Amino acid sequence: MKMVTRTVDLRSDTVTKPSDVMRAAMANADVDDDALGTDPTAFRLESEVAKVMGKEAAVFVPSGTMGNLIAVLVHCEIRGSEVILGDDSHIHVYENGGISTFGGVHPKTIKNNPDGTMDIDKIEAAIRTPIDSLYYPTTRLICLENTQANCGGRCISAEYTDRVGEIAKKHGLKLHIDGARIFNASVALRVPVHRLVQAADSVSVCLSKGLGAPAGSVLVGSKNFIAKARRLRKALGGCMRQVGVLCAAAYVALSENVSKLEDDHRKAKIIAEGLSQIEQFSVDTKSVETNMVFFTILDTSVLSPKRLCQVLEERGVLVLPSSSTSIRIVLHYQISDNDVNYALTCIKQAVHQILTEASPNNGN
Repeated sequence: MKMVTRTVDLRSDTVTKPSDVMRAAMANADVDDDALGTDPTAFRLESEVAKVMGKEAAVFVPSGTMGNLIAVLVHCEIRGSEVILGDDSHIHVYENGGISTFGGVHPKTIKNNPDGTMDIDKIEAAIRTPIDSLYYPTTRLICLENTQANCGGRCISAEYTDRVGEIAKKHGLKLHIDGARIFNASVALRVPVHRLVQAADSVSVCLSKGLGAPAGSVLVGSKNFIAKARRLRKALGGCMRQVGVLCAAAYVALSENVSKLEDDHRKAKIIAEGLSQIEQFSVDTKSVETNMVFFTILDTSVLSPKRLCQVLEERGVLVLPSSSTSIRIVLHYQISDNDVNYALTCIKQAVHQILTEASPNNGN
């Protein structure tokens, strides 16, 4: 087997390595015990994220999954509550059923449209009130995701979020936004991030995806909401001690890497365009709005996602299947233009290799 001399990791924007600036910030971080509420670096990060998001307060959590779980549990304090969310949302698909396991919260799913939204009329029709309590759980929360990852990293507009927020207020519900890639949406839409979440009661902001921090998310909301969130963070084991070491790197990510997201989006479009030139693939290039590219293999009888990923890995290009017929590619700031060109070349070579191996005349 040919020795792999380089690696281009396109599995996710979670695979970035801490920059030298981040490592220096971590080494020199001013820290204390965050469980006692006295870690100055954690306080600085939380204050900055709250300010940027236009909310009263914030709390650092180890992961976006924990941030979303805490938010749902705060808004749905009564067991048997119901939350309305997309059938393809991260909370519903990828978070281990935590809202049900830990909170006794029932998910009411609405089909996600290709653009990541849910139909407004379907959201409103799904709301169930205490009057229905003899038969049904009571709806207390609506969750949106921005960007909507499983729909290709699509951006949810401020106007759409406002409309969902109006429905929530009309029915006495809360609105939570899983903002794992909210800064990608802000950059792509050219709308300030605080405007995108203006209608939300809470937002989980991931700093270890497109922004490249080594770990961590920040949950934002009202002072009362965050006070409850801190108690739940403690109960779930997410309250750490000298967490300023992580928060220092996250602060660098927030300060330095938002401006780099636009370049990620540009490179994603280059990859999408390159993939669209390969006749075995189908790519909706117009749907590529941020740093994610999904492409479909038209005939998987020979060229399966699993096999393509295996051959690409042998060439040092790492990608992941997203279904039995499709593959996901995610860009991040540590992927260069040269890496993009290399990946496209390897993909073309891998397709040729697999088809040649499967040819009845191979070896004759």
